[in-house]
Amino acid sequence: MADEDYGGKVVWFAAGIAIGATIALLYAPASGEATRRRIAKQTQKGRDALAESGRDMLDRGKEMYDRGRKLADDAADMFERGRKIVESTASNLKG
Repeated sequence: MADEDYGGKVVWFAAGIAIGATIALLYAPASGEATRRRIAKQTQKGRDALAESGRDMLDRGKEMYDRGRKLADDAADMFERGRKIVESTASNLKG
């Protein structure tokens, strides 16, 4: 749950940076061509930052899945061992 909150905050933070940079560039005294280049550069930086945070979130999701899968496998193993112990004990009591 905390990871989801962190991921959302990162995305909104990056979006805020991109919007703020664009507004600052629009009000900065520069030629139209120079301003467009700066906006394009900042937009690319924003895209790169969003892509990186997306990759980080995907990696964390994979790690969480792997940990959950291992826990499920461990629980299944423990259940199987317990079942065998109960069967063995029941067999010993009967005979």
